[in-house]
Amino acid sequence: MKNSQPIVVIGAGISGLATAWFLQRANHDVLLLEKNKYPGGTMQSISQEGYVIDLGPNSALETTPLFDTILTELGIKSQQVYANRNSSKRYILRNGKLHPLPMTPQAVLATRLWSFRGKLRLLGELFAGRADHEESIAEFVNRRLGQEFLDYAIDPFVAGVYAGNPEQLSVRVAFPKLYALEEKYGGLIKGTIKGARERKRRAEKAKATAQMFSFIQGMNTFPAAIAEALGKRVKYNSSVIAVSPSRRRRRNKTWNVVYESRNAKESVEASAVIIAAPAYATSSIIREIDPACADALSRIYYPPVAMVFTGFPLRQIRQQLDGFGYLVPSKESRSILGTIWSSAIFPNRAPEGYAAFTTFVGGSRQPEMVELADDQLLDHVISDLRSIMNIQGDPSFTLIQRWEKAIPQYNLGYGEILKQLDLFEQNHKGLFFCSNYRGGIAVGDCLISAEKTAQKVEEHLTRQ
Repeated sequence: MKNSQPIVVIGAGISGLATAWFLQRANHDVLLLEKNKYPGGTMQSISQEGYVIDLGPNSALETTPLFDTILTELGIKSQQVYANRNSSKRYILRNGKLHPLPMTPQAVLATRLWSFRGKLRLLGELFAGRADHEESIAEFVNRRLGQEFLDYAIDPFVAGVYAGNPEQLSVRVAFPKLYALEEKYGGLIKGTIKGARERKRRAEKAKATAQMFSFIQGMNTFPAAIAEALGKRVKYNSSVIAVSPSRRRRRNKTWNVVYESRNAKESVEASAVIIAAPAYATSSIIREIDPACADALSRIYYPPVAMVFTGFPLRQIRQQLDGFGYLVPSKESRSILGTIWSSAIFPNRAPEGYAAFTTFVGGSRQPEMVELADDQLLDHVISDLRSIMNIQGDPSFTLIQRWEKAIPQYNLGYGEILKQLDLFEQNHKGLFFCSNYRGGIAVGDCLISAEKTAQKVEEHLTRQ
């Protein structure tokens, strides 16, 4: 039975867009409210001076069949491009030199990234005991694999994925699949082997083996296509102020959503509401109805990140661009977190004869770096690029994108925040959360969360 009131989704990032898409696909009346004049949240792309630049996520991993389903139904499969086969090769900086991250047992034996003692310590993983308290990813890895692997593999990896601090991120929440290997199988090596068989049965792919992809004109193609499919169901320049129980007497409980659109206050009565905004925005929206949950959401830390885009003539670059890029461990004491070799991964990212790089600065490691003036920030980045990749001369193209609140940090104690979110949904029937602060930060994680949320909404409406 179709409800007379629409389902309201707040926020047109990829989580909100996908949730709205799943619901309208099931023939529900949906209204998607977005405060900006464009969809996609941080998933924005631009073309400038022959460069295709992703201002947010630069790619996605095909970890779920949902990608194929959605892209096919949207009619944008022809615009999808897969990463160069060499892009699985990633480098780690150590003592000023780039070393390929070994991906096979043979490569582990041969690599100079880790010492002989460090390699020997990896074998101790088979005999490591379990912890009796909540661990950070740093504690977990140090206990199972040793300090050197933490310093020159996990530390830079965490900076690259979360822009985070391994001493603060909860292994159970931030890396649930890694944590589950120990819980379920007793160890990482045993679990990796057995877990691969289970993923095959579920038609899932490990992130290490899933294909990386983007689109000819950048990642924004994806949210833009969903928004186009939703059409007039998306209302832009609409900033939600509050959500409260409807005062109208109805058999089924509904919700009143108040929002500001073009300097005028408006409201809509909703049969259900999905809040797909960042945690800090969601906190203010729900504060009147649940201060405790609002406080929990406000504790979620989003570090600032600056993305510095540079273009160099290929003749100025001595480094062979035969991979995804490189990550910088904190022990190297550099100004940057790492650099993606954008034009080596996907076609059409730079003009002929040029290379495009995306360098990340700040994060939980050095948040103060993001506050530097443009010229100071560029000086730091270009200096590191020159020394690490043996680049001669200046870039011919530069652009800076700052995100004051970039990626939610699943830090120690995050499990208590998640309990508050669950309790909120139990106490306020018809209100749901769906954002990358819950269920994973990757694009594929957001799609899975969106589908699950849409299913929960349908179950709720069926019970009405």
